[in-house]
Amino acid sequence: MKSRSKFAGNLESRFSLIRLRWLVLLLLPLCGNAETIALVADRLIDGRADNALHEAVVLVESERIVSIGSRDAIPEDAEVIELPGATLMPGMINAHEHPLMYSDDYQNAHLQASSAYKALMGLAAMQRQLLAGWTAIRVMGDADVFYANQELRKVIDAGIFIGPRITGAGHYVSITGGGGDINYLSPEQPVVADGLIADGPEEVRKAIRREVKFGSDWIKLLVTGAFQSVGDNPRNVAFSPEELQAAVAEANRLGVPVAAHAHAAEGIRQAVLAGVRSIEHGTYIDEETMQLMAEHGTFLVPTIYVGDYYAEGDLLLAQDKQDDYAANYRSEFLEAIGRAHARGVKVAVGVDLGGYAVDPTVFAREFAVLVEAGMTPVQAIQAGTRVGAELLGWIDRTGTIEAGKLADVIAVRGNPLEDISVLEDVVFVMIGGKVVKTPGASASLAGLVAEPESR
Repeated sequence: MKSRSKFAGNLESRFSLIRLRWLVLLLLPLCGNAETIALVADRLIDGRADNALHEAVVLVESERIVSIGSRDAIPEDAEVIELPGATLMPGMINAHEHPLMYSDDYQNAHLQASSAYKALMGLAAMQRQLLAGWTAIRVMGDADVFYANQELRKVIDAGIFIGPRITGAGHYVSITGGGGDINYLSPEQPVVADGLIADGPEEVRKAIRREVKFGSDWIKLLVTGAFQSVGDNPRNVAFSPEELQAAVAEANRLGVPVAAHAHAAEGIRQAVLAGVRSIEHGTYIDEETMQLMAEHGTFLVPTIYVGDYYAEGDLLLAQDKQDDYAANYRSEFLEAIGRAHARGVKVAVGVDLGGYAVDPTVFAREFAVLVEAGMTPVQAIQAGTRVGAELLGWIDRTGTIEAGKLADVIAVRGNPLEDISVLEDVVFVMIGGKVVKTPGASASLAGLVAEPESR
């Protein structure tokens, strides 16, 4: 009886809290404006202008930016966050990421861990990336038999966990023997590949329908071979023109855009003509395909730094292809990216480095290699903010610091227009008006779990 009475008391207390919560929610609109947060830093890069605005103040209410101005515009009752010596800028957008790849050896790792394990590791990886300044991620297929990325997006969107904004494809679609297949085991082994394998227009259509059914809002096609998979050649075109056209037509019919992994120039050409929204990598892009991409408004996500990262050690099953690129083609590729950008090709930042095995502070080195390729520091920053938002179709909500946009704002120590490497030193992160990292406060992954709602 005593324990039952205690239970009844706890239950009554719980319902009292629920009633109080609803009362607060009902009265909140009558209590005036939401609390204003004023972000004060030495300078602001807004994602549009070519120069920084000095001594700028960004005012945030609820989840949105309400204005950009000077200290004089700060309301008396605002919470002021001082960031001396820092630069405010839009949260960075990683338009090519594989958060579930918890191991460098991804072609085996997808067979060694369950989808649930990878979801947990992927959540931790995405939260670490958020703390490193990446407020939006486009997943470009992942080493998972099921659809853990789409489930992670659901729990983040529902506010159960705090993490970056997520969009993307659950898998890459590959031909038999292509970059998404397993090409190094005997034919007696019925091993599930890390990509969806589809041959012929009808199988391709079915694969796309399956992706959309389980929550993919992008389709990724491996139009050519890949560098980091065994048994295929990145210079070879994989899909036939008929397969490629059927894939893009089906994706368009279902209302989802297509990203084309393509290294070979002919693969890039066919993909652009078929109507894909972005070319991933583009290693062997030539003058003709540059011009074609500029004319069609096709985005280029070159993912350069991943090649540098894997050139530093023997980490891949296909290390020979990676080493050949680093030794013999990297400089040509960077020059080609510079020429493509000068021709008007829209270049967006994508990191392509995988999940928990990698320290996400190095992800910002993608900006440095874009500068090495000939972009100015501000152009590189725009590639990882405004242009990334344009690629994702999210320019109405993020990618720039403007009134009305979601308050996805970060601050870096120093001035990235003078030293692009300071993007590796993110000292402040806000997503949707919620502060998740501030100077002097230890960031904890546990602190990124949202408060549970009363039931």
